[in-house]
Amino acid sequence: MELKRVHAQGKLFLWVAALTLSIAESTAAGDEAWWHPNRKHVAKLTDFGGVGDGVTSNTAAFAAAVANLSQVAGDGGAMLVVPAGRWLTGPFNLTSTFTLFLERDAVILATQNLDEWTTIAPLPSYGRGRDLPGPRYTNFIMGYNLTDVVITGNNGSINGQGQVWWDKFRGEELKYTRGYLVEFMFCSYVVVSNVVLIDSPSWNLHPVYCDHVAVAGITILAPIRSPNTDGIDPDSSEYVWIVNSNVVSGDDCIAIKSGWDQYGIAFNKPSQHIYISNFSCVSPTSATIALGSEMSGGISDVHATNIVAVDTESALRLKTGIGRGGFMRDVIVEGMRLTNMKYLLWMTANYGQHPDDKFDPNAIPVVKTISFSNVVATNVSIAGKLEGLPQSPFTNLLVSDVTAEIFVNKKPVWNCTFVEGRSYNVTPTPCAELQH
Repeated sequence: MELKRVHAQGKLFLWVAALTLSIAESTAAGDEAWWHPNRKHVAKLTDFGGVGDGVTSNTAAFAAAVANLSQVAGDGGAMLVVPAGRWLTGPFNLTSTFTLFLERDAVILATQNLDEWTTIAPLPSYGRGRDLPGPRYTNFIMGYNLTDVVITGNNGSINGQGQVWWDKFRGEELKYTRGYLVEFMFCSYVVVSNVVLIDSPSWNLHPVYCDHVAVAGITILAPIRSPNTDGIDPDSSEYVWIVNSNVVSGDDCIAIKSGWDQYGIAFNKPSQHIYISNFSCVSPTSATIALGSEMSGGISDVHATNIVAVDTESALRLKTGIGRGGFMRDVIVEGMRLTNMKYLLWMTANYGQHPDDKFDPNAIPVVKTISFSNVVATNVSIAGKLEGLPQSPFTNLLVSDVTAEIFVNKKPVWNCTFVEGRSYNVTPTPCAELQH
């Protein structure tokens, strides 16, 4: 089985090496921050009238701070420091060559006044909002067409105060798709490190159409029944590095995406060269690592290792369907330690959500060359549920060195249709389709 390993990819390797060196130098110098580039121009939010009492609006202060610092960022970079306190604000944008630094005990609070959440165009690779047709509410913190942008700190928090959004979503009271807590769009060289993301209205961290993205040392928290609070969603992005991070959420902890049906096919930007390591997940209704279901631009060259999940619906889930087109291939997931899981492997080509009725029924996804290995799991209901298509079976699957302790149930522990692959040293014994 020929599988590329993303940490051997030249561009990503060189960038991560440089980042690691910066971390080592910062640690040796005794810096409290995990890592951030040196910035020539540094200001505090209080310099622009910010008040951290959790009640006063800082929307104008954040806008003024970013606007002011953007004027000098080209001269050695700029950094906005958010001191300890509770800083209520409406949505705001970032700028290039810029660091947003949250000091210890700093909390950026998203306003619950929905009038401050304007609407923006849907993503071109989706053709509409994910929740509803039409535009979408803006994201809370947004970076658009930026280079060298960092969100970091001493484990300060960004709190989306999402309950109002979840209630309105469940009550079908929203006119548009909910915004995300942090979205980077068409950005290069992005770092998010040593911060806590809390209670997003929907997805938490969404790099879309980006390259060279490092996510390290972050924690994401949302109630386990909160709707669509995905943790980290790389979307039509490449050279993405996710390490030393933890997610508790109401949806997939990591979901790799690349556009929806005909819109993703036309946009034609895959997610590729993605490396995940030292990651933990709790999500009783969703996956530790998911690919799709929006994958029409393609997903390839994914390597995940050293993963821990507890009380999570599935370890690895691939979601696609007729109309998606695209591909999912060259995926390695290895070194998982799992407790209380419904599924270890859940791969389906029968995922039928579509943005509209214009999807092409001849757009058939291709899923191949997936490796799942070195896994130990306890208290599992189903080892594998694998559902390919008769016209496009899942091929070249490899399951090896997997041990699952199955608790008693009436369902088959393996259920495979239209799949082809191999298995070695797997307990319980896999389906016949994986014994070639």
